[in-house]
Amino acid sequence: MTPAPGPSARRRRGERAMVPRADFQSYYGRPVIKAPSWAATDIAGYFFLGGLAGAGSVLAAGAHLTGRTRTANALKVSSAAAVSLSAAALVHDLGRPERFANMLRVFKPTSPMSMGSWLLSVYGPSAAVAASTAVTGRLPRLGTAATGAAALLGPVVATYTAVLAADTAVPAWHDVHRELPYLFAASATAAAAGMALVTGPARENAPARCAACLAAVADLAVSSAAERRLGIVAETWRQGRAGSLLRAARVLTAGGALAAVLGRRHEAAAVAGLALLAGSVCTRLGVFAAGIASAHDPRYTVVPQRERRNGAGGAPDA
Repeated sequence: MTPAPGPSARRRRGERAMVPRADFQSYYGRPVIKAPSWAATDIAGYFFLGGLAGAGSVLAAGAHLTGRTRTANALKVSSAAAVSLSAAALVHDLGRPERFANMLRVFKPTSPMSMGSWLLSVYGPSAAVAASTAVTGRLPRLGTAATGAAALLGPVVATYTAVLAADTAVPAWHDVHRELPYLFAASATAAAAGMALVTGPARENAPARCAACLAAVADLAVSSAAERRLGIVAETWRQGRAGSLLRAARVLTAGGALAAVLGRRHEAAAVAGLALLAGSVCTRLGVFAAGIASAHDPRYTVVPQRERRNGAGGAPDA
């Protein structure tokens, strides 16, 4: 007895499938979720400055321990300035300064916003003390302790904003909740290495050049992995304003890392550092823009997550 032909055989013979291809639509084509009301300048700036501060504290501690005093001091000051501006951007987006203080009334481990508020409240003073002792030269032991505390909290400061974004229902952020913290960590490291190249003397920047190369490789690898996981939602990372920003970020980050390796003079290192900083800014702005675009387009929220990963109507996971 000959078995009945399977679906693939029927398609080859030109037969029409009995079940029509799924067409996911929203009510009157309206957005399914409400896009975040965050201002791009404030929140993308908050993401970038927090990453620069956190990763900068880690590099500052390394420079401090290895006797690269000028680089260490410059990074301590830049981290303190960056976290201060980051907090200012957050407060500006909140609208009223007391709202930040109100978030400290609750300690909620399951809330990234609550944990982030407490994290900034501990990290900020540590970074400020480390910077002030470096500038004044007073209380060196206190400065060393503050530098160590800021370095321990730095990786979390650099990446918790990725957790904050991925904890939302925005498809371009939530669907890459595994990759986004690594992308933010790589971008933050590239920015901190760029700051070290700009502000530190050429004779002290060998670790920064190495960090720039590693960060650039990780940035390109993780962003590619994120786009593969996103499936159809990856369109928001490749098209429009977000696509332009993320392409610029890749060029600037890769070019900055290459220039950091080849340029041994301070002028060349400074140009490489500026490219790395600009690349990190573009990464944060691009990821932010992709998230807003995915929230506005109902295609990316009505399509079930399994189909979003594989492309609408595509083959299921193996």
